[in-house]
Amino acid sequence: MPLALLALTLSAFAIGTTEFVIVGLIPTMAQDLAVSLPSAGLLVSLYALGVAVGAPVLTALTGKWPRKQVLLAVMSLFVAGNLLAWQAPSYETLVGARVLTGLAHGVFFSIGSTIATGLVAKEKAASAIAIMFTGLTVALVTGVPLGTYIGQHFGWETTFLVVAILGLIALIGSAVLVPSNLKQAPATKISEQVKVLTEPRLLLVYAITAIGYGGSFTAFTFLASILQDVSGFNASAISLIMLVYGVSVAFGNIWGGKMADRLGPTKALSWIFLGLASVLLVFNFTAVNPITAVLTILVWGAFAFGNVPGLQVYVVKLAEKYTPNAVDVASGLNIAAFNVGIAIGAWGGGMIVANAGVEHTPWAGALIVVGALLLTRLSAALDNKQKQSAKSELCLAA
Repeated sequence: MPLALLALTLSAFAIGTTEFVIVGLIPTMAQDLAVSLPSAGLLVSLYALGVAVGAPVLTALTGKWPRKQVLLAVMSLFVAGNLLAWQAPSYETLVGARVLTGLAHGVFFSIGSTIATGLVAKEKAASAIAIMFTGLTVALVTGVPLGTYIGQHFGWETTFLVVAILGLIALIGSAVLVPSNLKQAPATKISEQVKVLTEPRLLLVYAITAIGYGGSFTAFTFLASILQDVSGFNASAISLIMLVYGVSVAFGNIWGGKMADRLGPTKALSWIFLGLASVLLVFNFTAVNPITAVLTILVWGAFAFGNVPGLQVYVVKLAEKYTPNAVDVASGLNIAAFNVGIAIGAWGGGMIVANAGVEHTPWAGALIVVGALLLTRLSAALDNKQKQSAKSELCLAA
């Protein structure tokens, strides 16, 4: 595998860290910036909205640019956004910095797979993509806990400085190691994206993605506050608990992918959403005890991210059937749907915190995930109906 993949993996690590590290720092940031918890939670929502816009729109607008040029521009924007967050003189400036960084995130993961596969022989394409996405997984296991620790002990601003330095190293590595003559993928037209967004079956899966992921983030956004205010943990313990969550996420990604392969996407997603809703409901009762809270979080992480492989596989499967000329676009829009879910979930969680208290976010998240479960069963029923219709047509033709 070429060294250029290392630069892409480091970029993914830095981007994954900056997205999720803020969850462990929200109470600290709210206090330091003199804003409410819901206002601090908006830093998660607005970042996710930046990703949701950046992934489809900016990727389409830069479709004719050389891939390396886009990569360097995106990582420069990422570094600038984190430096602005480090030096933000006000809450409003910090919000702007998070939106800028989110835009960079969206474009990077849209073009990253294309660049990674362009660096290797065709038979190694899947391995190259897996290596790049390892950076995101490692970020959840190590980057987020470490960033939380740095923020707790040296100030949250320092976390953004460290991430900016990581991004700068990745930028320099990409400038030096990534070749300029990368294969240019066909430019994605806005019209192709619109076509995908008019296909009812794909819209249903995007709704499942947004609601299923958003339900988890209704509570996850304020996890640090729950652990401090309800479970009784000190702020210094949050980084270790985020490590527990990260390990669980890494396991959940692998387990969820294998389950989707074995059972099929809709059946696997049904079990995962059922498990996720159950864990969130249980957390409402176990959060009051430090030991049971950590044990519940260990299970939560696996279910929260176990749905990702199944949702992506399902979108690709349906896109191959309904929009065969825009499979990549459909897959990319599902990434946007994940982030729309994060944005709405974090915002909704903030509303719950403002009106009822942080301890009510887990059961509310569970109800939202039940909605995703019901939509999954509806989609499975539509699949079965279409199969039966196709069988009937074959019998009549015979």
